[in-house]
Amino acid sequence: MITDHADWTIARVPAHSAAMAAAPLPLLDATWLAHRYDPGHDAFHFRRVPRETHRAATFLTDEYLPQDSAAPLVVRRTDVRAAAPAPAPLHWIFHSAFCCSTLLARAVDHPGAAMGLKEPVVLNDLIGWRRRGEPGPDLAAVLDDTLALLARPFAPGEAVIVKPSTIANGFAPALLTLRSDSTALLLHAPLPTYLGSVAKKELEGRLWVRTLLAGMLDDGLARFGHDARALFALTDLQVAALGWLGQHALFAELVERFGATRVRTLDSATLMARPREALAALAALYRLRLDDAALDAIVAGPAFTRHSKFGNAFDATARAAEHRDAAALHAREIELVVRWAEQVAATFGIALTPPAPLLR
Repeated sequence: MITDHADWTIARVPAHSAAMAAAPLPLLDATWLAHRYDPGHDAFHFRRVPRETHRAATFLTDEYLPQDSAAPLVVRRTDVRAAAPAPAPLHWIFHSAFCCSTLLARAVDHPGAAMGLKEPVVLNDLIGWRRRGEPGPDLAAVLDDTLALLARPFAPGEAVIVKPSTIANGFAPALLTLRSDSTALLLHAPLPTYLGSVAKKELEGRLWVRTLLAGMLDDGLARFGHDARALFALTDLQVAALGWLGQHALFAELVERFGATRVRTLDSATLMARPREALAALAALYRLRLDDAALDAIVAGPAFTRHSKFGNAFDATARAAEHRDAAALHAREIELVVRWAEQVAATFGIALTPPAPLLR
């Protein structure tokens, strides 16, 4: 199992015997996480996840959330809509994977300013439902109600920053359209770093990028003229590079459509080299109340000094050493695939460095 991303396998929502709640008063409380969506019953499944549990969990998936024997709170979507509180400002971290996105979602979790939601599965459920083409209610209406649930404030005056899983990037245009006051950071790793991260994860990483590309093709992304036979003939890292290029094409489209006042881009190398500058610029983009003391505390805190997945000491120096080791071990394969990807990018007019950088 890939441990670097949420359970994004878009499985169907499991059946539960619990009766649907008729008076969802707890939904005013953001600690009731909108965990799953069941299109067959047009209902949301909620789990109680206190803020400290959010902070400790790598992702908002059953794998990382504490085991709870109680059945989830199941609420009809119509009842959810009636009980939704006034929303908090809602912003986004869209990412192309292996680029410190979990680190950044942890960093923006700062009481009084914002709460970070790390890869909520409910968005994956909606992607899976759309890809399967199953009947159900209007997707745009369901997505709108889902955003209302994600935007419930954890404390007065706080924004909510959502980092969806990579497979939900196909929803990015709709998410930004449905919430015209929301902004987004598009985070990515340089292509050699990304390929090194995939290779370092061996079989699991190579399977993951193939599954990712298959989903992107279902969403109409990463179409570069390859038929099924040609795709089958590509190496694992070539498949990874196509997925990365597809994300970059999408990122450029988002900047062009929504403008640099709402959408900015950042690469993981710049984030780790200039963390305080990046956080200050991100706070301005998200309109967060983070003063100099808060920025200093975040940079010196666990988000930048401990591993986002495993919790061990892990700073920028250790991260750079890990990337160097992976690059050295797979240097020839990475070099060949980067050159090939550059040719693909040139053919399809995809910039390897996306526009509207957060930092100049």
